[in-house]
Amino acid sequence: MFVLVVGGGKVGYYLAKELIDSGHEVVLMEKDRARAAQIVDELGSIVVPHDGCEGKYLGEAGSNRA
Repeated sequence: MFVLVVGGGKVGYYLAKELIDSGHEVVLMEKDRARAAQIVDELGSIVVPHDGCEGKYLGEAGSNRA
């Protein structure tokens, strides 16, 4: 299943990690570029470094598939 997680705080990060470990395809949106880079280092290139409240970035992240 394709899952789009908006926000890379504690809840978003661990949710994405669990979903990846369960074999799901995950994209995580995080507007804080430093936090986004940290997540990329830990989980791989699943991060879209933009604000998940903006429609154009949601579309780029694949919200139509989620």
